[in-house]
Amino acid sequence: MSNALFQYTIRLADDLLILSHRLSEWCGHGPILEEDIALTNRALDHIGEARNLLTYAGQVEGKGRDEDALAYLRNERQYLNTKLVEQPNGDYAHTIVRSFLFDAYHLPLAEALTKSTDAQLAAIAAKAVKEAQYHVKHSSDWLVRFGDGTEESHRRAQKALDDLWTFTGDLFAQDEVQQQLVKAGIAPDLTPIKTAFDATVDKVLKEATLKRPVDGFMASGGRQGRHSEHLGYILADMQYLQRAYPGAEW
Repeated sequence: MSNALFQYTIRLADDLLILSHRLSEWCGHGPILEEDIALTNRALDHIGEARNLLTYAGQVEGKGRDEDALAYLRNERQYLNTKLVEQPNGDYAHTIVRSFLFDAYHLPLAEALTKSTDAQLAAIAAKAVKEAQYHVKHSSDWLVRFGDGTEESHRRAQKALDDLWTFTGDLFAQDEVQQQLVKAGIAPDLTPIKTAFDATVDKVLKEATLKRPVDGFMASGGRQGRHSEHLGYILADMQYLQRAYPGAEW
């Protein structure tokens, strides 16, 4: 059970860690100052939750690894994030769609985790819910603005949605680790999470006058450490300091 809990906690943490890094790449490059600050704050929200989860994962593992060791000193195949969060930023519509799809999943997941039989996971989730609610509102508002805006903004938002939709399947894969923790009441069943995700997506896309892509091939494997080519570049950037100067501290 402890190994399954460790893997599950790492999955939760890695989603947030990698998405945080992607959003931080916009710092100083946002389309307007307000959004530059908003994306930086979102990145900080995600990294804060990731830190709590990584610290707890280290405690569950019991091998003396702290949040820094788990964040910076693992190899690519040891990261268990969904492929969605590692996709490049692209234009601002692409970044917003990626965040929206993750947000629509993350909020109902966090809400369900507050009822976990694992007190630490429940506490971390309870702290994250309010931030997750804001994240959904922010990305939804921008998606509607793009979709129901100009012809060009609509085109870009629809293209981003079409390109990223295949990565949403990874969010709801229920493997042996997930099933084991669901039985123990530690992790929530992802079926109602998917139902909530679909409801949010359908509501916002209707308002945004965007078409929901047809479910086809769904990219998977992120939860098992099989990633797109993009994660390696992220890690090369993110891990450079710790790799070059082991044990360095500010």
